[in-house]
Amino acid sequence: MVAQGKAQGKALVFEGIPDQLKLTEWTLPKLGPGEILVRVLGSTICGSDLHSIHGRRQVPVPTILGHEIVGDIAAFGPDGPGTDWNGETLTLGDRIVWGVVAHCGECSPCQADLPQKCSKSTKYGHEAADPGREWSGGFAEWCILVAGTTIVKIPRDLPIEIACPASCATASVCAGFEAAGAVQNKTVVITGAGLLGVTACAMAAHFGASKIICLDTKKERRETALEFGATEAHAPEEFIDRYGSSMITHVFLELSGAPGAFEAVWPTMAVGGRIVLMGAVFPTASIGLAMEPIIRKMLTIRGVHNYGPRHLARAVKFLGAVRNQYPFAKIVGEWFTLEEYGEALKAAQSGNNIRVGFGGVKGMVEKR
Repeated sequence: MVAQGKAQGKALVFEGIPDQLKLTEWTLPKLGPGEILVRVLGSTICGSDLHSIHGRRQVPVPTILGHEIVGDIAAFGPDGPGTDWNGETLTLGDRIVWGVVAHCGECSPCQADLPQKCSKSTKYGHEAADPGREWSGGFAEWCILVAGTTIVKIPRDLPIEIACPASCATASVCAGFEAAGAVQNKTVVITGAGLLGVTACAMAAHFGASKIICLDTKKERRETALEFGATEAHAPEEFIDRYGSSMITHVFLELSGAPGAFEAVWPTMAVGGRIVLMGAVFPTASIGLAMEPIIRKMLTIRGVHNYGPRHLARAVKFLGAVRNQYPFAKIVGEWFTLEEYGEALKAAQSGNNIRVGFGGVKGMVEKR
């Protein structure tokens, strides 16, 4: 049992100065009702973390970033253990992932089945580190889960490098496919071959899509998409040359956030097609949409941001099912200790890795 109120831990703090993190030690507070203390085993650096660190996205500061996290339960609050999303009793030492947004379940967004937009939410990796509420991100040795957090147990034989992105990319893609509807025997076009994109390729294949076309400007990422189930991979201009405005696309998942990628695929939408927009979570240029094709083709356009509790449970189940079918284990190219944060940021920005992380096979995880 951890000595709450006395034990200390390390954390990387972002204070709003672009490209700078600060290694800090803080005391662990006593847990309140419904709270759980988790020892962080691994936390990967998401693209949105990099947007915050580079100053392209505003977050409350000071803060501990990081929301793609795996950890072991170290202590419970005074009301003791509860259950995970699947109804299994939580115990000390359980390995878990948890939803990026803790929700109240009572506000208007929650009642509208949009818990990720809860008006009283706590968002891991996005909260100000107020006194006594510091431990809410993954770039640290500890994280405190508040009441209303969706928790899913994971098997110990599911590697940390596969499980870390479950609470961000994998669960978000599950939400995207729910919005897209059935893809069996359909053509799915995916723009962006980062972690969201390659996960979407594997998921489309898992759900029985007949053709999976992935677009990315980088050759090495297109090659990775093919390893994850894409049947074709093209640069946007190659896609335009090959397909022009032929109506081949039944489902379009826009995961890059690049207006040019959208413009390349949009003319190829088939009658009754569905467009799911997920990538533009940072300011981008506007896109031009003519209303007539949307009407005549009877298209559906959906925006998807984050995900709900059921999507996290589906993400863990999906990763367990396909872990040996696709090379998810190589997604995290390098692991670093918290002290090596400068090297970690350089590696994350280099473009040579889909993800890098803190913990994993180094540092914190060696303390298990």
